Amino acid sequence: MFLCSSASYAQLGGESTYQFLNLVSSPRQAALGGKVLTNVDYDVTQALYNPATINQDMDNQLALNYSNYLGDLNYGTAAYAYTWDRRTKTFHIGMTYINYGSFDGYDENGISTGTFTGNEAAISMGYATQVGYSDFYIGGNLKLISSKLEQYNSLGVAGDLGLIYINEYLEFNAALVIRNFGTQLTTYAGLKESLPFEIALGFSQTLENVPLRWHLTFENLQQWPIAKANPARATSDLNGNQTEENVGFLSNVVRHTIVGLELFPEKGFNLRLGYSFRRAAELKIIDQRNFSGFSFGIGLKFNKIRFSFTHARYTLASNTSFLGLQIHLN
Repeated sequence: MFLCSSASYAQLGGESTYQFLNLVSSPRQAALGGKVLTNVDYDVTQALYNPATINQDMDNQLALNYSNYLGDLNYGTAAYAYTWDRRTKTFHIGMTYINYGSFDGYDENGISTGTFTGNEAAISMGYATQVGYSDFYIGGNLKLISSKLEQYNSLGVAGDLGLIYINEYLEFNAALVIRNFGTQLTTYAGLKESLPFEIALGFSQTLENVPLRWHLTFENLQQWPIAKANPARATSDLNGNQTEENVGFLSNVVRHTIVGLELFPEKGFNLRLGYSFRRAAELKIIDQRNFSGFSFGIGLKFNKIRFSFTHARYTLASNTSFLGLQIHLN
């Protein structure tokens, strides 16, 4: 794993290719702040982000999720799990797809070259197993990635590794995930680019006397510091000298943090609320309130069908909603 990830150092948006791999996998995940690692239940799309959560409750569950994403992009995921037998556990397959739409192309002289499109997809296969007779489970995903941007094409391969600790007595879970270590098999135009490598740590617990499960996630732990000074928040003195925004240690810690709450997590109807500190800090506009970073959603169960809806706040310019449907095929 360390050999595969040696070139995948400290990358965030705009600094690596295949960025769609780090988008949320489901409306439930989006509602809880965007990244959740510790749900071990029926939610078959959870394994797209943490393969260690693959379990027998996912057997014959099919999930389809869709979002009309920022900039009017079409984005979605699909997942399915099947339990071969109790000894070999459960196998998982998934897909992530994004279509960037149609664009008008022009050359350097402003002459039209026609329209072009862009789309990317990743197909994954995953498996998890218990570590001996302990409370630890380990899992992995292998992903084949395809990308087409105008006339340029690229193929890549990536992997995820997940480790989760499950304490059924305390209803407490803790997980560590290493995502998107791999390489491009073919490049767009001869330049090899890194993948959006990420290390994340998550915790969650259901309270004993309250039907509430809290989630705490620390994202992008492979990079420190994560925060950048915002030029719009620079201050000036009477002489016109400017001082950059001071982003200290605490600000960096906070921007790695995502929190979420799920009310009635095991019932047929549940409410979800999340907050991403980094999204709030990076996308908010000074002196204007838009609740950037907040997300909220609901989950409904009708017999063998589960429906999920989430609305996430990004900026004054655009926000987005997620729709999800999960069907138990037994």
